[in-house]
Amino acid sequence: MDKFQNRFTRFGFISVCIGSIALVLLLSRCSTSFFDYALEKFEFSSPESELRSNVYTITAAEEEIENRAAAAVVVVDSRHVSQQILSLRSTNSSLQQSKPEKLNRINSVERGLAKARASILEASSSSPSSHRNTTLFSIDLPNPEIYRNPSALHRSYLEMEKRFKVYVYEEGEPPLVHDGPCKSVYAVEGRFIYEMERRKARFRTYDPNQAYVYFLPFSVTWLVRYLYEGNSDAKPLRTFVSDYVRLVSTNHPFWNRTNGADHFMLACHDWGPLTSRANKHLFNTSIRVLCNANSSEGFNPTKDVTLPEIKLVGGEVDPKLRLSATLSASPRPYLAFFAGGVHGPVRPILLKHWKQRDPDMPVFEYLPKHLNYYDFMRSSKFCFCPSGYEVASPRVIESIYSECIPVILSVNFVLPFTDVLRWETFSVLVDVSEIPRLKEILMSISDEKYEWLKRNLRSVRRHFELNDPPKRYDAFHLTLHSIWLRRLNLKLT
Repeated sequence: MDKFQNRFTRFGFISVCIGSIALVLLLSRCSTSFFDYALEKFEFSSPESELRSNVYTITAAEEEIENRAAAAVVVVDSRHVSQQILSLRSTNSSLQQSKPEKLNRINSVERGLAKARASILEASSSSPSSHRNTTLFSIDLPNPEIYRNPSALHRSYLEMEKRFKVYVYEEGEPPLVHDGPCKSVYAVEGRFIYEMERRKARFRTYDPNQAYVYFLPFSVTWLVRYLYEGNSDAKPLRTFVSDYVRLVSTNHPFWNRTNGADHFMLACHDWGPLTSRANKHLFNTSIRVLCNANSSEGFNPTKDVTLPEIKLVGGEVDPKLRLSATLSASPRPYLAFFAGGVHGPVRPILLKHWKQRDPDMPVFEYLPKHLNYYDFMRSSKFCFCPSGYEVASPRVIESIYSECIPVILSVNFVLPFTDVLRWETFSVLVDVSEIPRLKEILMSISDEKYEWLKRNLRSVRRHFELNDPPKRYDAFHLTLHSIWLRRLNLKLT
C-alpha cells in the first residue's frame, strides 16, 4: 500500500509540473498574440494608413530580384574596366528583413517627410519678423533680401538638420570610387565625397533602411583621368557606371524599388551629364548633382541639382580672394573685366565686340603673363562670366569671392541654388543678344544699386565657400539642402 501511495504521489507531482508548464506556455502564447494584435491596431490606426498600402508594393519581379540578391548571385559585367575595379566591400543585412519591417521603415521616412513638408509650408506663408525664433533666424539668415523665401528656407534647413540621412554605398574601390580631386577646378567633387564619407559625418547613416537618399560615390573626374583613352571615346566611362549601378541594384533592394529616384550621383567634370547616360534611370530618374547644369542637354531643375564650380589651388582658395577688410576696401577703377579662351558660342561674341576696345572694360582673350588675373577682378566693379563649351565656369564663384559683381552671359545655364537664392540681388543677368550693349547696361546701374548688389554679394559669399570642417549654410550644406528639397518632392510609390 505504501509502495502504491509513493508511486501515486510521484505521478501526481509530475502531472502538476507538466500542467504548470503547459499553462505557462499557453499564457505566453496568448499574451504574445494580444501584443501583436495591439501593435498592429496601433500601427495601422495612423492617419497615413491609407498611404501605407500605396507606398511600396512588392511585385513578383521585385521578389525575384531580392531572392537573387539574398542568394548572393551578383551579376557584374566584366568587360574592360569593371572586372578589377568593382568589388564587393559589404553585404546588405536588410535583405533578411520581413516585408512588414521594410514597410515600417519606409513609412517612418515618409512620415518624417510629410511632417517636414507641412512645417515648411506653414513657414512659407510667414514673414521673418513673425518667425517662432527670430533671434536664431537673424543669426542664420542676416540678410533676407538675397533669398526667395527666407522663412521657408530657414525652416527647411532646420528640418534637414533634424531628419535628413544619406546612405553611401560601400561597393567599389578607390580611386574611381570613394575618392576624388580635392584641388583644381573640379575640387568640389572630391571634397563632397570626402565630407560624406567621414566616419562621423552628421548626415551619413550606416543603416540603409534609415536613409532618405542613397549616394553613388564614384568620381567622374577620376574616371576621365584613369579610363579615358584620349580618342574622344567615353565608352569605358559609361561601361564602368553601368556596371556600378548593376552591382548596387543586384546587391541591394533600394535602387530597384524606385528605379533610382531616391539615389544621387555627383560630378563637377564637364562629362558628368555624358557619363550619367550610362543608365537610363540614372539619367532620367535619379538626382544628378552637376556643375555642368545645361538644360539643353537634359538637365532637369525639378530633379537635378546645380553644383557650384569652386576652384581650389592646393586645396585652398587663392589668398587674393580671401575675405578681408583690404578686399572690401580695394579701389575699383575698372567698370568690368574678362580674360579667357575663345571657345563655345558666347565668348566669341563678347570678344568680337569688346576685346581691347574700351580702357574702362579690359577684355582679353588671354591675359598677358605680366598681369595678374585676380588683381583685375579685385579692381573691377563687374566681372563678365560667359559660358564656354560648357555652361559652368569657376569664374562665377571667383567673382563672388572678389566682390566683383558677376555679369552672367549664358544660355541654358541653371545657376546654383536658384531654388533658394535670388541671383538678381547680387548679380547682373544679361541676355547674350545684349552683349553689344554691355557698357550701356552697366553704366545705367546707379551707385546706390551697385552698393546694394555689392552688399548682397558679400552676404551670399558664405553659401559658396568650402570649409574644413563644413559650416552651416556653406556650399557643402546648401548642396545637401538642394538634394533634400528634391527628396521632399518625391513620394515612394
